[in-house]
Amino acid sequence: MNPIDFFVDTLRTYPPVAVFLALGIGFLIGPIKVAGFNLGNVTATLLAGVLIGQLGIQVSGDLKSTLFLIFLFAVGYGVGPQFVRGLSTDGPKQIAFALSVLVLCLVVPYLCALIAGLPLGYGAGMYAGSQTISAAIGVATDQINSLGLTPEQAKTFADQIPIAYAVTYIWGTIGSAIILAQLGPKLLGIDLPAACREYEAKLGGGSESSEPGITRAYHDFGLRAYRVDAASGLTGKPVKDILPGIRVFVERLRRGDQIIEADGNTVLQPGDVVAFSGRRSLLVENLDNKLLEVEDKELLNAEAEVLDVYVTSKALAGKTLAEVSTMDWARGVYARKIIRSLVEIPVLPGTTVERGDIVTIGGAKRHVEAAIKALGFADRPVETTDIAFLGWGLFIGAMIGALTITIGGIPIGLSTSGGALLAGLVLGWLRTTYPAFGRIPSPALWLMNTLGLNIFIAVVGIGAGPGFVAGLQEVGISLFIWGVVATSIPMIASVLLGHYVFKFHPAILFGACAGVRTTTAALGMIQEAAKSKVPALGYGMPYAIGNTLLTIFGLVIVIMLA
Repeated sequence: MNPIDFFVDTLRTYPPVAVFLALGIGFLIGPIKVAGFNLGNVTATLLAGVLIGQLGIQVSGDLKSTLFLIFLFAVGYGVGPQFVRGLSTDGPKQIAFALSVLVLCLVVPYLCALIAGLPLGYGAGMYAGSQTISAAIGVATDQINSLGLTPEQAKTFADQIPIAYAVTYIWGTIGSAIILAQLGPKLLGIDLPAACREYEAKLGGGSESSEPGITRAYHDFGLRAYRVDAASGLTGKPVKDILPGIRVFVERLRRGDQIIEADGNTVLQPGDVVAFSGRRSLLVENLDNKLLEVEDKELLNAEAEVLDVYVTSKALAGKTLAEVSTMDWARGVYARKIIRSLVEIPVLPGTTVERGDIVTIGGAKRHVEAAIKALGFADRPVETTDIAFLGWGLFIGAMIGALTITIGGIPIGLSTSGGALLAGLVLGWLRTTYPAFGRIPSPALWLMNTLGLNIFIAVVGIGAGPGFVAGLQEVGISLFIWGVVATSIPMIASVLLGHYVFKFHPAILFGACAGVRTTTAALGMIQEAAKSKVPALGYGMPYAIGNTLLTIFGLVIVIMLA
C-alpha cells in the first residue's frame, strides 16, 4: 500500500483522526495574518474540514453534538453574570442599544435571504457568517432537523449552512473591523485616540494612553524602605494621616532590632526604618525629597501575594475603584487587572467594579486576604473542575431545551443546544452568589469553549465537504455580496444609533458596537486605532447580551425562513 492510500484509508477507518487533522491545520493557519487580517481558528478549521471531507469521510454526528453542547454551556457560564446584570436595572441604555442593533442583525440577513431567493440552509449560514456567530451553525442545524423534513432535505439544508458561513464570515470579520475601527470614526468626524485620552482623564487616568498590552506606570507598584526623622513631618501621628489623599501606605517598620507590622493607627518615631508601598511614581514624588532611602532586605522581604478575585459582593457593585480604594480593607491593596466578559478593561480610578468581574489584586499577604473577604472569592489556580455540576447542568439544560410546542405546523423550542446555553447562563450567574459552587477554572473553561466549538466546526466541515465545491460554485459570488450587505448595514447603523440616539461617548461607542456583534477581533483593531484599552469599557454588557441572543437567533432565522 502506498503512503497516500494508507493516509486516506486510515482517515476513513478512524474518523476522529481526521477531526484532529482539521484542528491541527486550522489552528496552524488560522492566526497567520495577511495585510493585517487572518482567517481565525474557526474559519480555518472549517475550511480544513471541508478539504479533508473531499475524501468521503463519515464522522459520527453524536461527536459534534456532544462537543457543541459543552461549548454552549461554557459560553453561557462565562457571560452569565454580565448577562443577568444586563437584564436588571443596571445599564438600561446599553441594554436598549444592544437590543436595537441585534434586531437589525437578525432582520437584515433575513431580508437579504428573501430578496436573493436563498434556500433555507444558505440563508441560515449567511446569517451566521455575516454576524460572525459560529454557535448559530449548531443551533440552526438542530432547528432544521426538528422541522419534520425528510432526512435528505434536512441534510441538504444542513450542508448548505457551512458553505454560506465560510463565504460570508470573512467579510463579517474583516468588514466589521474596518467599519468600526476606520470608517466609523471618519463617518462621525471623531479623533478616536483623543477621545480615549479625554475619557481616560475623566476616569482619573493619565493624559497619555499606551498601546494595548503595554504596562503603564499607573499599574507599577513597589515596596521601598526609608529612614524617617523629626524633620520629615511624618512622625508623631497615625500613619493613616501622614499622606492624606495619596495611596502610599506604611506596611511595616524596623524600630531598633524589632520589625513591627503596621496598621493605620501605627505612629512613627524618629529613627524608624519604614517600608512604604505604593505606585513608584508616588513614592518618588512624595518621599524621595524628604527621606533617605535605605537598603533593608529583611524589612522588605515581606510576604506578598498577587491573585485573581472573583467579585461577588453586592455592596461593591457599581462603585468606582476610587470609591473602593477609600475603604478600610483596601489599605495596601492594588488592582492590577480587571477581566469582564472575557475581555481586559482598563484599571482607572473611575472604572466601576461589577459582580462577575475577575480582578487581579496585589499587596502584602495580610492585606490581600482581608480584601478577598470584602470582594468575593479567591480564584486561586486549581486543576479540578466540578464535573458533577457540569454534567447535571448540561443534562437539565438539554432536557428543558428539548421541550417543544407546535405553531403553524412548525415545532418551536430552545433545542438541546439552546437549553445548554441557558443552563450555562443561569449557573454562571448563580456562582456570583455561591462562589464555591460549580468551580470551572479559567483554563478548563477556555478548553471547553475552544475545543468544543472547533471540533464541532471540524465535523461540520468534513460532513459538508463533498458538496461544498458545487455549492460554492452555485451561489459563491452573489452570496458573498449579500453577506457584505448583511454585515455592513447593521454595523454602520450601530455606529449611528450609538452616537446620535444613545449618545455614547466616542471612546466607548465602538467597543459597544463590537460587543453587540461579539467580534473580539474588531475590538482589538479598535484598541489599536485608539492606542488605548478604554474602548473595552463599552464591550462587556453588549457582548453578554449579543453572545446569547445572536446564538438563539440561529434558531429564529430558520423558523422565519421556513
